[in-house]
Amino acid sequence: MAVYEYSGLDAAGKATKGIVDADSPKTARGRLRKQGVFPTEVWEKKEGATRGKGINVEIDFGKYFQRISVQDLATLTSQLSTLIGAGIPMVEALTALVDQTENAKLKGVLVEVRQKVNGGTSLARAMRAHPDVFGDLFVNMVDAGEQSGALDLVLTRLTQYTESQVALRGKLVAAVTYPLLMMVVSGALVLGLFTFVIPRIKRIFDSFGEGLPLITTVLFTISNIVTGYWWLLLFVLVVSVWGLRRYVKTPKGRLWWDRTALRLPVFGKINRLVAVSRFCRTLATLLVSGVPILSALTIVRTVVGNEIIAAAIDGASRNIAEGQSIALPLKASGQFPPIVTHMITIGEKTGELEGMLGKVADAYDSQVENTVNTLTSLLTPILTLFMGLVVATIALGILLPMLSLSSVVR
Repeated sequence: MAVYEYSGLDAAGKATKGIVDADSPKTARGRLRKQGVFPTEVWEKKEGATRGKGINVEIDFGKYFQRISVQDLATLTSQLSTLIGAGIPMVEALTALVDQTENAKLKGVLVEVRQKVNGGTSLARAMRAHPDVFGDLFVNMVDAGEQSGALDLVLTRLTQYTESQVALRGKLVAAVTYPLLMMVVSGALVLGLFTFVIPRIKRIFDSFGEGLPLITTVLFTISNIVTGYWWLLLFVLVVSVWGLRRYVKTPKGRLWWDRTALRLPVFGKINRLVAVSRFCRTLATLLVSGVPILSALTIVRTVVGNEIIAAAIDGASRNIAEGQSIALPLKASGQFPPIVTHMITIGEKTGELEGMLGKVADAYDSQVENTVNTLTSLLTPILTLFMGLVVATIALGILLPMLSLSSVVR
């Protein structure tokens, strides 16, 4: 089957467009009419092709802004697992997913995957052609499931893993949203005071020509810098952020950034907990799914998101390749808490490494959530107190000269 793009009108008379797979344009039009769509144009979709010629060429800019979220991928995996577990052939299962997927970008990817599978390519190999959608973790687990004949079980585990990562990320985002919002609002309020309020008060005091207290002088100096050199401050901020981002993209800069992220007060502990939890959860999921341990460690090092911890994982890979333990280099690196390496050692000795890793991941997920909740509960009063001190300082800097003026008048 070929893939056709179309534009037309739906049953309500509204303009619509999308993709449909069919043997010919005529068949595509027939399928669309059955779906309640009245096509005005139908054309075959080809990789890298643009529509039209010359100045009439049409480029779909929307596809550059479309994205496939982790939740979309988790839903897709769950549905595919259910279909495969029910005994539905792979091509028919992919066809069902194409029909019910609402994300246009994901639908196009699934159509291409189905075409390759229909041509005799394995599902893992077909997915590997789309690394921006299906990462190494996903593809290797699917490959292990196909080779072991337990693809539905592997997809179920992959769904559980993806959903657990989505849940953890959601909890972290929800926990830090309110403090960040407070910081933004507080910063905007202080900036407004120094930009609009204090300059007007300064003009009043300047007209009296009296000496000002030190705190008032400092406030007026900050206000002058903010109002007179805002463009320079903005330039320095933009250049600093740009330079930092460029530096972090270098190998040396990445190491510095990741090392700093692990050494930060409070937040360093959270970063380490998240990285270790991700390491344990991912490695356990890969090993249970039948992925060889060396391949699993290669995938895991790209998932943890920290080069310092990734270096420790590389040491573990070298140890295993030489027939040694995985726990020793992790313990020697000093990046993994003792309880983690101890549990891994027990798991290796008892042959229950996957189960031990899963228990560690569960414990660390709970610890991350509790730590973030505690931090959030502390940040709110701290930010409130800080804003109170800032406002009190500004008020004091304004009231002191006013009291001096009132005594002069009397």
